[in-house]
This record gives sequence, C-alpha cells and structure tokens, in this order.
Amino acid sequence: MAFALSLGAIVWLLRGGRLQILDHPNERSLHTTPVPRTGGLGLLAGAVTAWPIAAPAGAWPALIGALVLAGVSFLDDLRELPAIVRLMFQLAVSMALVAWHWEAFPGPAWAIAAALAIAWMCNLYNFMDGADGLAGGMAVAGFGAYAIAAGLGGAMELAALSAAIAASALAFLVFNFPPARIFMGDVGSVPLGFLAGALGLLGWQQALWPAWFPVLAFSPFIVDATVTLLRRALRGERVWQAHREHYYQRVVQLGAGHRGTALGEYALMLAAGTSALGLLTAPAPVQWVGLGAWVVVYAAVMLWIDRLWRSR
Repeated sequence: MAFALSLGAIVWLLRGGRLQILDHPNERSLHTTPVPRTGGLGLLAGAVTAWPIAAPAGAWPALIGALVLAGVSFLDDLRELPAIVRLMFQLAVSMALVAWHWEAFPGPAWAIAAALAIAWMCNLYNFMDGADGLAGGMAVAGFGAYAIAAGLGGAMELAALSAAIAASALAFLVFNFPPARIFMGDVGSVPLGFLAGALGLLGWQQALWPAWFPVLAFSPFIVDATVTLLRRALRGERVWQAHREHYYQRVVQLGAGHRGTALGEYALMLAAGTSALGLLTAPAPVQWVGLGAWVVVYAAVMLWIDRLWRSR
C-alpha cells in the first residue's frame, strides 16, 4: 500500500500538481537542466500511511518529528531558509525525540551524543542527496535492513513500519533512477535522515540491535558525508556552503556518471546492510573484527578515489 500511494502521488506531482517546485542547477548540482524537486512529498505520502496501521507506540514521536522537519524543509525548498534556522529546528526535534527516550540512556552525555547524531543524520542525508537514485537507494537498503532485523527480533510492527518506508523509497526510485525525472528535495531527504536515526534509536532501545547496527546499515552515506565535512573543516573552508567534493560527486565527475555511480553505491549499500545483519548474531569479537574490516574497506575506497581525482 505504501508503494502504491507513493507511486500515485509522484505521478500526480510529475503531471504538474500545484506543489511542483523546480530544482535549478547551482554550484553543487550535478544536473544541468531544471528538475522537479518535490518527490519527497510523494515518498512521505506512502511512508506516513503506515503509522496508524503498524507503528508501535514508541514510534509516534518519530512521525511527529519527521512531519515538523518536512514542513520546515518544504518551506526551504520554496524560499531557501537560512541555514541556522534549519539547523535549530533539526536540533530541537532531535533533542525532543531523545528526551522522549531519556530513560534508555545511561547518562546525559549519551543522550546529548544521540541528539547530535540524529541531527547530523538529517543534514548528511540532505548532503548526500545530490545524484540520481542515490538517496532513494540508501532508504531502500537501510530501512530494508531495519525491517529484516526487527522481524528477526520479533518486533513485527517496527519491521512493517521500516518495510513501508523502504517500499515508498522504491516507488520514488521508479522516477528517480538515472536519468531522474524528479528529485527528492529537502522535504524528503531531511525527514528520511531523521527517521533513520529515530528508528535506529527505537530498535536500540528495544534491544533489537546494538548501537553500531544503524551506523553500519547507513554507513555508505555516514562515512562519505562525515569524512568530507571533516576534511573541509580542517582546510578552514565554510562547511555549510554548497560544494561538489563528496566522494560520490567525484565518482560521477570522474566518468562513472549518475547511473554507474548509483549502481556502484547500491552494491556498497547492499554489502553494508547484509554485513550488518550477518554480524547481529555473531559473537562480540567477530562483530568488532567485522566493523574493523569495514573501516579498512572504506579507507581503501576513499584513498583510491582520491588518487584518481588527483590524477585527473
């Protein structure tokens, strides 16, 4: 049902619905012609429908936060709100969510770290939504991993909720896979990043998975965005300004194009999600070895891309 509703909503948006907004190319863009950027509304139309049917009680604050961020992000898509305004809303919603789950944390420092991590997920998902098929593919893989893990743990409501988000993202991919006919926009990317953090927190609270599981499931986005931000900060650059220095952006510019980059990222996303699921039931030493292996893999991939970029 989520897939069908999202599909229908996006078709309506593509036919020139009143909510259609065009994304004009800028210094960050990898596209050259204006493209509608309200696909996130269609994606959320299907995902949100799952809450009254399948959501566990602890998931309702996640929906409220996602809807608040969707409203703010839609205004940003319309008239480009100041970055500080967007950040304040993201921090406020993230802190409110953590406060709701306060008893799950062993101390205030852990709660603050969780709120900052969720706010960062909102931003990094937005940063990584810059190539055709990328953000939608990450949602299918990441929330798909949540759905399987929750189902294996017996939390069928959380499993169904996560699966509905993944299905809505799959419907969006029908129109966003290269060459994209519609973009997600901030109205889709920011709430998706928030939900990735919120449902990851909920699963951790319910002892369905350890804290590293959501990080590994969404690691293709987390690693790229975090390393890029740190490198730009160390160079003294304005990290909030638009740019094209993410690793996925470099891969597109190196000649892989949107389609080649998307397919390569899908392989990485599938491998990360499968590995996260496989490590869930492994002994603790094996889990740490597996996580260490992923650190080596990401370091090798980034060094390889850096070398190609310098050669170019």
